[in-house]
Amino acid sequence: MFALKTKKILSIRGRRIAGFLAAGVLVCNSLTGVSHSQEVRCNPDKVMTANECAKCHLNEVKVWKQTPHFQTFEQLSRNPEAKAICSKLGLRSVKRSDTCIKCHFTMKNNDGKLKAISGVSCESCHGASKDWIQVHNDYGPTGNKDSETPAHAQQRLETATSMGMRNTRNLYAIASSCLNCHTVPDEKLVNVGGHKAGTDEFELVAYSQGRVRHNFLRTSGTLNAPSSPERLRVMYVIGLIADLEYSTRATAAATEKSTFGLKVANRAARTAVKLYELSKQISDPNVQTVLQTFASAELKTNNQSELLSVADQIRAAGEKFAREADGKRLSAVDSLLPSPETYK
Repeated sequence: MFALKTKKILSIRGRRIAGFLAAGVLVCNSLTGVSHSQEVRCNPDKVMTANECAKCHLNEVKVWKQTPHFQTFEQLSRNPEAKAICSKLGLRSVKRSDTCIKCHFTMKNNDGKLKAISGVSCESCHGASKDWIQVHNDYGPTGNKDSETPAHAQQRLETATSMGMRNTRNLYAIASSCLNCHTVPDEKLVNVGGHKAGTDEFELVAYSQGRVRHNFLRTSGTLNAPSSPERLRVMYVIGLIADLEYSTRATAAATEKSTFGLKVANRAARTAVKLYELSKQISDPNVQTVLQTFASAELKTNNQSELLSVADQIRAAGEKFAREADGKRLSAVDSLLPSPETYK
C-alpha cells in the first residue's frame, strides 16, 4: 500500500506542510480490495429533462447548449480516446455503460427503459426535479417571483431543498456536484481504462464563472450577471474544501499501488497544502476543523472506512463554512482568485 503520513507532515499548530508533496508517497504491499461506489447524481425515475427547465429558464438553457456539458451528448461517443477507454474496459459504448453514464450523461426512465437523453444537464447539477419542480415554481398568491414575499421565498427554498433540489445559494452542494465527477473516483476506470484521474486544474471559481455561468435570475432573467467579489471569495474557499473532501473519497477507493491511488492521494495532499496556506490568512475555525480532520488520517490503500469517515467530517465542516462565511471578511482570498481571462 502507499501511505501519506499526514500526522507527521501536517500540523495545524504551526508546522509548515510544504514538505507534504516533497515527502512523496511511501509504497508497500497492497492489502485486500474494497469497493467504493460513486454517488448517484441524478435519479432517472425523477428526471424531467431540460425542456421542463426551459419553460421558465430559457436563457439559462441557451447558455447550457453552448457548453461542453451539453455537447458531450453527441461528441463523446465519437471521441477516439473515449472509444479506446471503453475497449480496454470491455464496454459496449459510452452511452450504454454505467461507468461512463455516471458523469457524462443524464439518464431518464421511459416506461421502464433507461435511456441517455442529454449530456451533463440542469438536473445533473441541481438534482432530478420531479419531486420539487412544482414547489420551486410556486411564488405564492400572485404567481410572480418579483412580488413574492421574503418569507414565502425562504419557505419555498427550504421545502424544495428538502425534496432534493441543489440550489445555487448552497455553494457547497453545487461544488459537490462538480467535484463528484472531476475527481474521477473510479480505480478501474483509471488503472485499466486509462482515463485521467480527475481534472487536475479544476478550481471552482474558474470553472463556474466561464462558459457555464448562467446567473440570469439576479437581473430578472435579462442579463447573465457575474458573481460579486464577496461570493467569489467564499466560492474559492468552498472549492478547496470540497476538492479535499472528494479527493479523500477517491483515495478511499484505492486498493492497489498504481496510477489511480497515487494521483488521487497526491491531489488531496496538494489541496491540503493550498488550504493550509490560505488558513493562515483568513483564520476561520471551520477551515481549521477541515485541516485537523484531514491530518488525523493516513492516505493509504485499503483504508476505506477511515477515509470515508474523514471525508464526511470534512463535508460537515465545509457545509458549516458555507452557511457562516461572510465574503466581506475574506479579502485575503482576492490575490488567489483566477482572473476572468482564465475562466474556463
